[in-house]
Parts: sequence; structure tokens; C-alpha cells
Amino acid sequence: MTDSAVRRRRRALFVFFLIPGLAMSSWVTRTPDVRDRLGVSTGEMGLVLFGLSVGSMLGILGSGPLVSRFGPRPVIGAGTALIVLSMLLAGAGTAASSAPAVTAGLFLFGAGMGGGEVALNVDGAEVERLTRRTVLPALHGFFSLGTVIGACVGIACTAAALPVSWHLAAVALVTAALFAHAYRAIPAGAGGAPDDSEQVTDAEKGQRPAVWKDRRLLLIGGIVLTMALAEGAANDWLPLLMVDGHGMGAALGSAVYAGFAAAMAIGRFGGGFFIDRFGRAPVVRASALSAALGLAVVIFAEAPVLAGAAVFFWGLGASLGFPLALSAAGDSGPRAAARVSLVATIGYVAFLVGPPGLGFLGDHYGLRAAMTVVLVLVAVAVFLAPAVATRRAAPAQPHPGRRPEPAHEVREPELP
Repeated sequence: MTDSAVRRRRRALFVFFLIPGLAMSSWVTRTPDVRDRLGVSTGEMGLVLFGLSVGSMLGILGSGPLVSRFGPRPVIGAGTALIVLSMLLAGAGTAASSAPAVTAGLFLFGAGMGGGEVALNVDGAEVERLTRRTVLPALHGFFSLGTVIGACVGIACTAAALPVSWHLAAVALVTAALFAHAYRAIPAGAGGAPDDSEQVTDAEKGQRPAVWKDRRLLLIGGIVLTMALAEGAANDWLPLLMVDGHGMGAALGSAVYAGFAAAMAIGRFGGGFFIDRFGRAPVVRASALSAALGLAVVIFAEAPVLAGAAVFFWGLGASLGFPLALSAAGDSGPRAAARVSLVATIGYVAFLVGPPGLGFLGDHYGLRAAMTVVLVLVAVAVFLAPAVATRRAAPAQPHPGRRPEPAHEVREPELP
């Protein structure tokens, strides 16, 4: 591909990461209104969100094989189309006070986001390899930027008492226009086939272990699981956590969520400097500590103002774990696309499937108590952080009479 084509592809990926963030936050900021319109309890709302879980699991499990067979482009297209359709169905279900229709809309959203996002991350990792630049944090930054935009619009719609159906229909129209604009820049067939370094004989394929047996890759998956759960828990429950757990109004609870999304965007757009200066492992460790601090204050502090301010540290800490783990997976060994797909699948399982389970805990013990599960898992990421360290090359075999050269970090030169 030419440099201009790669740049267009990267810009298109920015748009495709923006779309699910915009749709997700548009839904999240209206969850108090949706719950009231449906007349359901917190536990019953968890059942509604279960449609999101089922759809996301199907999308996640089907995405890897589909990307391997057809490449990311058609999977990205189908996933984004489902997201657009889901906004229309969820909005119509809310207007009709139909929990099954809203559940069906969330099912489509989960299938579209779960499948499309795995394909997007595979394509983003391919762009990283083509440009020799860190790209994934910025791509995920556009997801966070989408959540900020969607949250701000959602706050305004909540304050104006705009019907949820009208709001989500407008979101569907905007995302459909963005989809139509960006889709043509994604090349067909990219990212699905192995590169030249991965061309092996059938015998070698039989001797090569499956990527899920790689211990380091599984540790990276553990990091992305915990940090994705920290992000997903906020996306699904933060407004209700502030409303039910800290006595805030619906609009203020949505404003706190907007602060979380802004912190995520700041961390992802600004994280490149710290990654280049300190490396991946220290940044992941610091991120996990920040997220744990924010969660602890939200859970245990009684002052609503203090809890709302602590959400910034929660969002800042959760911002980089997912994209950095995906970058680490891509350079952890051969078959980079399969490795990124596996870790992305683990992450999206946590991101989309874990939060509904918190709803069942919240129904019995309260949402603040339910978040202690997230706090414990995020603390575990502090100890898993070394798994994302830059891979070291093995020492070269010396020629006779020549001293062996020391091992060194694999660093690819940046393009001008």
C-alpha cells in the first residue's frame, strides 16, 4: 500500500473506533430513563443487558474465524451496520416500553460491537506494523472521544427530557453517515492472511503450538481482561452507580460518566509520550494503580463530590491497559493476527459480558459493593504488568573468533 493509502486507512479506523463509542455512551447516559420507562429493577435491568452479553459472545466467537477467512473489512462493515440498526431497535423498544425489544436491540449492538471491534483491532495492529508507529492507543482514544461526545449529547438530551427513541434515532443517522464515509478506505482482504515471515510448511504447522498455549500471551490476556472489565463496568453502570449509590440526579450522574470518558480520552491520546519514555510495563502498572485508587474511593467514600472526582482516576487508569495489551500481543511471537484476535476476544468478553453480571450482584448487595469485584481484579493487573514488556531478541549465534553480541530490545525504526 502507498503511504497515502495507509494514512486514509488509519483515518478510517479512527472513524470506526469513534462509532461504537458514540453509540455506547448514547445508550449508557439514557439507562436511568430507559429503566424508568421499562419499569424494571436493577436485577431486571441486568437481564435486559444480558442481550448485550449474548450478542457480544456470538460476535466475539465468530469474529476471529471470519477475519481469518475474509479479512477485517467485511467483518467491520457488518459489525458497524448492526450497531446502527441496534440504536433504532433499542430506541423503538424504549418508546413502546418493551423490555424484549430493548434486549433485542442490545443483542444486535453486542454482536456488532463484539465482532467488529475484534476485526478493527486486527486491522489496527496491521497498520502499526506498516507504519512502525504506536497506533492502537490513539485508535482506542477515538473510541473514548466518541464516548465523550455521546455522553455530552446524552446529558443535554436527558436535561431536556428528549425521548430516548428520538435521541437514539439521531445517533443511528449520524453513525450511518460516518460508516458510509469511512468504509471505502478499508482495503479488502488486509490482515487476514499471514505475512511472509509466517509462511510455513504443513509439517511445521503441525509442530507449532496453538497461540492459546503461550503462557506470556495468556498473562497479557489477563491484563486486558481486568482493564477491559474496569472500562466496561463504568460504561454500563457508572450513571446508575452515581444515582443509586451516591444519591446524584440523573443528569449529574451522566455528567460524571462524561468525566470518566474524558479521562479515558486524555489517557489514550496522551499516553504515547509515557509509553515511549518508560515502556509498556511501567505504564500498565501505573494505570492499574490509578484505576484501583479511583475505584476504591468510589466504592468506600461517602461524599458524592469525592466519589465523582475519583472517577477521573478510574478512567485515566483504565485507558491504556486494553490497547497496550493488544500491542504486546502483536509482537509476542509469530502469527500476530491470531495473537491479537485471541487477546482482543478475551478483552471484549470482559468488556461486554462481565458488567451484566455486576447487575445481579448489585441487585443483592448494591452497585457500590458489586464494584469490589472489579477493584480486586484491577489490583491483580499490577502484578501481571511485566508480561507486556518489550520482547527481547535472543542472542545471535557468534561466528568463530567473534565475541557474542548481547541481547537487545527489538525496536523498529520510525518512519519520517
